Amino acid sequence: MQSALYVSLSAQVSLEKRLETIANNMANMKTTAFRADAVKFETALSRAASQPVAFATPGDNFISRAAGSVTQTGNNLDVAVVGNSWMGFTGPSGPVYTRDGRMQISSTGELQTITGYPVLDAGGTPIIVDPDAGPLTISRNGTISQGTNEVGMLGLFEIAADAKLARFANSGVVPDRGATAVVDFINTGFQQGYVEGSNVDPLSEMTQLMTATRAFQSVSSLIESSEGTMQNAIRTLGEPSKS
Repeated sequence: MQSALYVSLSAQVSLEKRLETIANNMANMKTTAFRADAVKFETALSRAASQPVAFATPGDNFISRAAGSVTQTGNNLDVAVVGNSWMGFTGPSGPVYTRDGRMQISSTGELQTITGYPVLDAGGTPIIVDPDAGPLTISRNGTISQGTNEVGMLGLFEIAADAKLARFANSGVVPDRGATAVVDFINTGFQQGYVEGSNVDPLSEMTQLMTATRAFQSVSSLIESSEGTMQNAIRTLGEPSKS
């Protein structure tokens, strides 16, 4: 009886975390280049009881790498990443990678993210352009030109498929190992004048929200039933025997 109660409580913890994740995804449906959170659930086998009991763990969050939809803006300082690669910028504690290609030029000519962080070239160095030399033209491989002059090259980076990603702000990620610069632009590159949106699928999230809510309610009912059965058993066992 106690095992059933503990299993139900562990399920509630898992479902609560899933509901929080869905809520965060839904709140960022319109966030540029946002990567949805998902939860990977496992079971932990407890052998404390006479029979093994499987408990649901709270779950591990991971960041989905699925691409979002691309929208044309016509802004020459916007780029969308084609393929599975990432742009890089210098964050407070080192390199951060993103699919948010909205950029700006500072008064000193530094190419920055829309939030003011220096955008990196393939060697991990901030990019400097001439703020008075006219608009930028950015080719598929990231080459930046002003008129007929090549003035820099946007860095494009690959993150290992098995690398764990930590979230930075809304659309940045920090992998647990170093990213490598892309040198082959056949399957990846930049598309100037476009931005990538969130990869949150509203229909899928709504379906998961309803499923998780129903499951949470079912588990709550099971817990109430288990508690009632346990209280009845205590009352029955506690009654004095009639001689």
